[in-house]
Amino acid sequence: MFRFSFKYLLCAVVLFITEVLIAAFAHDDFIRPTFGDFLVVILMYCGLRTFIGGNFRLVAIASLIIAYSIEISQYFHLIVHLGLQHSKPAQWILGNGFSWGDMLAYTLGIVLVWIVESQRKSRAEKRSKSKVV
Repeated sequence: MFRFSFKYLLCAVVLFITEVLIAAFAHDDFIRPTFGDFLVVILMYCGLRTFIGGNFRLVAIASLIIAYSIEISQYFHLIVHLGLQHSKPAQWILGNGFSWGDMLAYTLGIVLVWIVESQRKSRAEKRSKSKVV
């Protein structure tokens, strides 16, 4: 189950750099708050897949649960209860405001992951069947 994947590491690094660029330069009402959340759950998935093989569905669901948990912690102001509301890194990781739109963005990000990974798996199975015949 545990293994290292350079491909997923590369994807995670590219997504991380994209997220940093969005945070630094996108100050709008869509790219930063919505598209950034869409990408961040894909970043989490790729980060986990860098080290975890096996069933992609379990990793996708775990990524979505992590994203939902962080968003729900914002609803309950966890960052304030932890006394970290003035910490920029804590604000970047934990956020500071609950949004149903963020939940939707996370969900759509994992839906995209699910579609892409399902297609990759299907193509791999077809290739392996054609080699057997």
